[in-house]
Amino acid sequence: MATNGNDAILKIWVLPLIAGLLPVIGALVAFNLSIRLELIPACNPLLDGCVSVSRAARHDLPNYIFRALLLPSAVLQGMTWLLCRDWLISLRAQDRIRLQLLPWLGMVAAIFLVCYGSFLGTEGSAYRWLRRYGTIVYFGFTYLCMLIASGEIRRLARATQALAKWRLDLALSGLCVFILLLGLSNVMLAPIFDADAKNRIENVAEWWLGISFTLYFLVIAVLWRCTRFALQARTIR
Repeated sequence: MATNGNDAILKIWVLPLIAGLLPVIGALVAFNLSIRLELIPACNPLLDGCVSVSRAARHDLPNYIFRALLLPSAVLQGMTWLLCRDWLISLRAQDRIRLQLLPWLGMVAAIFLVCYGSFLGTEGSAYRWLRRYGTIVYFGFTYLCMLIASGEIRRLARATQALAKWRLDLALSGLCVFILLLGLSNVMLAPIFDADAKNRIENVAEWWLGISFTLYFLVIAVLWRCTRFALQARTIR
């Protein structure tokens, strides 16, 4: 698109970068603070599942910090999926029906992430229900967005050199497969064990799921930068 003196090109690859990093930074900060405040035991949640993300950020200062980072991240993730549709269309993606679903699915995921973050640390059965289904809907709808975007990127990579760089299209597909296997293993293995082992398996899956989502957004940021995806802001006189 042609530009003039009143136009500004906004390079927005940092948007998915921040959207992906904020939740994991918030979770790690909350986890370490909770250990220092003796709210949770010192452990490695990625291996032994000693604590969930929610429990690590449920009380006091860790809760405030986690929510302060999670809530803006939800907005940025919703914006990422909205712009991802336009990015893929600009690269001549063909499956327009699924692409039209992408921003709607992303916005629903973002709304439920806000719901989860807003009620984290509150008491009562209604609040617990909102937190529980906030995470379920967020993870589920975000995963659908990932599948749609990965499928289109995989097809476009054959004709777009920037997308094929470092075969990041395969990295996105690999993350989708890993998340699927993570979910299936959690569903199949958890019922076999006792309540404590089941909780630990679910906690491990939750941490690795969050890391996988973060990696996905980071790869999207790299691809946006490689393809020079940008927005044009125009001053209207």
